[in-house]
This record gives sequence, C-alpha cells and structure tokens, in this order.
Amino acid sequence: MQYVLVSACLLGKPVRYDGRAVPAHHAVLAGWLDAGRVVSVCPEVAGGLPIPRPPAEIEPGADAAAVLAGRARVMAVSGEDATLPFVTGAHEALAAARKQGIRIAVLKEGSPSCGSGYVYDGRFSGVKQPGLGVTARLLADAGLRVFSEHQWQEAEACLARLEAGHGR
Repeated sequence: MQYVLVSACLLGKPVRYDGRAVPAHHAVLAGWLDAGRVVSVCPEVAGGLPIPRPPAEIEPGADAAAVLAGRARVMAVSGEDATLPFVTGAHEALAAARKQGIRIAVLKEGSPSCGSGYVYDGRFSGVKQPGLGVTARLLADAGLRVFSEHQWQEAEACLARLEAGHGR
C-alpha cells in the first residue's frame, strides 16, 4: 500500500504560524485516513519553529530552489532569518517520505514551506506569485508528485496509477 504525505494543518492540527489549523474536508482524504495511508508532516514545526510564530516568506526576487542552494533566505515579518528551520524541516519531510516509500504529497497551498502552485512575494503584502515552497521544491526535486489541497482528485488518480504500476 502506498502512503501519502499530507500537511498536518490540513489534518486539523493547529500547527500553522498563527496557531490555527485549516482542516480539509474531502472524500479522498477521508478515504485515505480510513485506509491508514496518511503520514502527517509540518515541516516548519519539524524544523524547530514554535507555534505560533511570525509569518515568513521567501525573500523578494528569490525562489525555493535558491533557498535550498543557500543563495536566498526565508525571512519572518519580524526581520528574523528563518531559513535554517525551513530547510531543516524540508529535509525532515523528505526523510519521512523516504522512510515510508512515499511518492505523493498533498501540501498546504501558499505556504512558504508547502505551496505547490503559488507562494507570497516576500514583501508581506498578500501578493501571490507562481512558485513552490521550500519543502514542496525539495520533495518535487526528489521525485515526489506534489499536490495542493485543491487537487485531491488529481492526487487520487496519481496514486491509482502508481499502485497499478504505471510510474509517476
């Protein structure tokens, strides 16, 4: 049986920067939970950040690949450099995925860790830009298929293809 990595906040755990959860209510997720397929992860907490914590964004003009390569930072709105916990947490998430042979992740969209379609522009202005969060980028680079909480059907179809032996 294939397991799926899922952001802890989507599972109702209050781990977000603001101490809240954003539980996802979807039949696909419910089925995975019932089948025992879900492995929960919060990269930011795994990286050592507290709950709550100041909001953070990848610095303006940079992307997650640059953060992972050491050429850019993740900055908190308070001005603190949060790069190390974000990178550490990303590697913790990848280690959890590898330990379970996980090839699919469903992560929280917009997060500087977990965003898979967009992240914020680094100016704390609420402006979205296309891109991946640090964890999503690391997982994708390692060959995992990364989906957002808006793509349950696509993730389920991908899982079915994997289990049928049809690759990615």
